[in-house]
Amino acid sequence: MSPAIASSTQSYNHRVGRRRLMQLGCAFVAAIALAGPVSAQDAGRMNAPYDALLARYVLPQPDGVNRVDYAKWKATAGDVKALKDYISAMAGAAPSKLSRNEAFAYWANLYNAITLQVVIERYPVKSIRDIKSDGLFDPKAYLGPWRTKRVTVEGKKLSLDDIEHEIMRPTFKDPRVHYSVNCASFGCPNLPAKAWNAASLDADLDTAARDFVNHSRGVAVLPGNKLRVSSIYKWFREDFGADDAAVIAHFKKYAKPELAQQLAKVTTVSEDQYDWALNGIAGKKGS
Repeated sequence: MSPAIASSTQSYNHRVGRRRLMQLGCAFVAAIALAGPVSAQDAGRMNAPYDALLARYVLPQPDGVNRVDYAKWKATAGDVKALKDYISAMAGAAPSKLSRNEAFAYWANLYNAITLQVVIERYPVKSIRDIKSDGLFDPKAYLGPWRTKRVTVEGKKLSLDDIEHEIMRPTFKDPRVHYSVNCASFGCPNLPAKAWNAASLDADLDTAARDFVNHSRGVAVLPGNKLRVSSIYKWFREDFGADDAAVIAHFKKYAKPELAQQLAKVTTVSEDQYDWALNGIAGKKGS
């Protein structure tokens, strides 16, 4: 096949695929509008359009960090609409009726989809913290977009902060919550290139934890056996353990042999860091 024909065929397939993605999203929104809250099985099927979007725009890089092609996504009107339709469909579900793993996957997917939407709407930006929340008299509104009420689920208006800190953390009491939600930043655990799924949730969360703990932006043992960790482990210390020993035990649970050997000589956390640079494709405007 000649390059010209191949290019034409790929373009046609891309258009057909995008059309099918939009049809799936619209079908789910229509079904919810007619039938009310979706079942657990519907919630799983609902991820199909989102899976396709993530596969298209979330690109694993050689450095171990998943990057998002925000520029391409924003320029593709059909896929911007598909994301909006997916969020609308999710908002029509009834997570209170789901099993634990189904609810965990639901909230993590909704959080990540809304975060993507927020960045795409305002792209190009250098950092998600350049996007402020509503609330003139709320000091935390100036730290980023997490305080704005962006979705209504089961009659309750929710912000990203509400989903993470008022629902996921207290409900599931699982430190792996922090590996499931992505804040569109380099310093954050990876946004997966597929939706969270209840059937494989525990294994996938363990993989996400292992990937982050064994990456330098998560945990690094410096010369002199000094331990530098992501600020996530400082900001949410209570989720990982009462003291440094408990946090280090958490690291050891997921550490690969090389890191485990280094951690054996460490007893305290020396410093923390976090990089708020956007997790966009390197070299593109706003990334």
